[in-house]
Amino acid sequence: MKIKALLFAFALFAGLIEQAAAQERLTLEEAIATALKNNYDIKLINNDLLVAKNNVNPGNAGLLPALDASFTEGGSLQNTTRTQSTGAQQTLNGIRNTNMSYGVALGWTIFDGFQMFANYDRLKELQKQGEVNARATILTTISDVVNAYFMVVKQQQLVLAKDSALDVSKLRLRIANSKLEIGRGSKLDVLSATVDYNTDTSSYLQEKNLLKTSKVSLNQIMARNLNDDFLVQDNINITSDLNYTALATQMEQLNPDLQNAFISKKLAELNLKQVRGQRYPTIGINGGYEVQRSASPTGFNTQQRAKGLTYGLTASLNLFNGFLQRQNERNAKIQINSSELLLSKTKQDINAQLLSAYQNYQTNLDLLKIESKNVEVARQNLDITLEKYRLGSIAPLELREAQRNAIDAVTRFLEAQYQAKLTEINLKEISGTLNVQ
Repeated sequence: MKIKALLFAFALFAGLIEQAAAQERLTLEEAIATALKNNYDIKLINNDLLVAKNNVNPGNAGLLPALDASFTEGGSLQNTTRTQSTGAQQTLNGIRNTNMSYGVALGWTIFDGFQMFANYDRLKELQKQGEVNARATILTTISDVVNAYFMVVKQQQLVLAKDSALDVSKLRLRIANSKLEIGRGSKLDVLSATVDYNTDTSSYLQEKNLLKTSKVSLNQIMARNLNDDFLVQDNINITSDLNYTALATQMEQLNPDLQNAFISKKLAELNLKQVRGQRYPTIGINGGYEVQRSASPTGFNTQQRAKGLTYGLTASLNLFNGFLQRQNERNAKIQINSSELLLSKTKQDINAQLLSAYQNYQTNLDLLKIESKNVEVARQNLDITLEKYRLGSIAPLELREAQRNAIDAVTRFLEAQYQAKLTEINLKEISGTLNVQ
């Protein structure tokens, strides 16, 4: 094995080790599409949104009339004793009385102090709130998928790095054995190389296990078979030109938490309109058509039938209810004030989140530049140290230190990449601009 080729792979510039052709290669776009299709949280929030949409109709707001049909039939079986004015008594047994009625009735509240219109507007705002909540759940799901996906990317590359480090240890062990066979080495060097090789093997196996568990986490978010294995892309692409001013502007318009706070304020204002509407009279009209039929053998009229239209106008006005009206209006105004305070607090909180995330983003980009240079320096150092070890001009301890520095440099570089990507995702999520790309 050529040393430079080995170290080149160790520094992660040769790409991923070839896997079995049958293994799925999962792209980020496919992972997001699968999650949006299968994720249980999204399905649940979409059901809530459907309910909110179904509720937005004039009838639910009280704007439409109600039409009811009714049918009743009954009777009685009685034994009756009647005493007439002359003192004579008459006993009737088993007298059957019957009655039946059916018809339709229409009731329509035509004025209730504009409460029905405020209620209709409230239902529309609740639909908007459902849409915002659904969008927030989608953003959160996409963020979770991207985080989990690039965790797999990081772990996949760490496995490659640990495998390359294992190759170096294997080469060192082979050199130590060769030197011992020709009488130029010592048994201590072979034992030391064996211990380090076993240590690197253990580290490699642990890293492979972390890769498997990170794949399970991604499968869980995508709501698919947890045992599905797959490959991911071999690099983490960082968007390094995000602008704070542009993100802040987009946040004002797209952030779901901020939109929810605006809607909550609107709902509080509509609630005050409904409460104030109770000061006005409620006016309704009613009408219907009814058919009645009855039979009473002991009555003045043994049978009676009636049919026809009914109509009327009703009006009611609350004159006094123990000052509850005034209390309810005061409470509604307090709710408006609370919603305004919540809106201001939400704005401040989100701006603080955006600013902190942007500062972390810039710091992580700077760290990424430094760690990228460190990888190259560590690679060159290991290259030189390994060559000197083969020539016998340095001790095994120096090689081990160079090897440890190289793997540490690669680990820090991959972690810096991952953290930079996380802050990028966080910024896009806060600003409401997170998408598949």
